[in-house]
Amino acid sequence: MSDKRVNIFIDGGNFYHLALRKLGFSESNFDFEKFAIFLANGRKISDMGKRFYIGTVSERHGDQRSKEAMSKQTALFTRLRNLNWEIKTSKLRRRLEEIKIDDRVVDYKNILKKGIEKIQYERLREKGIDVKLATDLIVGAIDDKYDVAVVVSSDADIIPAIDWVRNRTHKKVEYIGFSIIDMNDEKKSTIPSLTLIAKTDIQRTLVASDLKPFIQETLFGKNSAITQR
Repeated sequence: MSDKRVNIFIDGGNFYHLALRKLGFSESNFDFEKFAIFLANGRKISDMGKRFYIGTVSERHGDQRSKEAMSKQTALFTRLRNLNWEIKTSKLRRRLEEIKIDDRVVDYKNILKKGIEKIQYERLREKGIDVKLATDLIVGAIDDKYDVAVVVSSDADIIPAIDWVRNRTHKKVEYIGFSIIDMNDEKKSTIPSLTLIAKTDIQRTLVASDLKPFIQETLFGKNSAITQR
């Protein structure tokens, strides 16, 4: 086993959208503990060195789906905390978004004939998760909590923190990217971030077969998603 100490930083929302969702799974039936050991790859995980960042789900009155999502997320948090994971959360903000029906939309002429010129929908967005992850990267480096930071996120907003950690403290940063085909739309397939590859010391690209061993059955069912996305 290597004497290098690692801290693992998982952006839960980013991981879900880039990997789990493409495979038809959710956080509730993913074994994050075994995944962390896999990511450590024989290196020692520092005390309190497993961190999970996620937007929190809130129950909406009369909305059974939101109630179930919150229950699943609470169960996930309990499971992770019992395994000494540190969970960093932010509120999911609801935002109304709009799609204009024009030639970018499939079959737009028929849709327009029906009098539909635009579609509005509600979308949930995380706020501040990238800031919390970036802050923990820097503080952990300053406090000498790790030799290598293993980052499971393709969010380019954390690059300034990665640059600071590498240049000022000379800690290593390992980027975990994904190459996963979207079976419904190949144009939406996940590919690794070239920017993060260029800005990190170590790079690993995981494919579907790397993740499937960590999928497990849960009380909530195989394909149930925690959050409303």
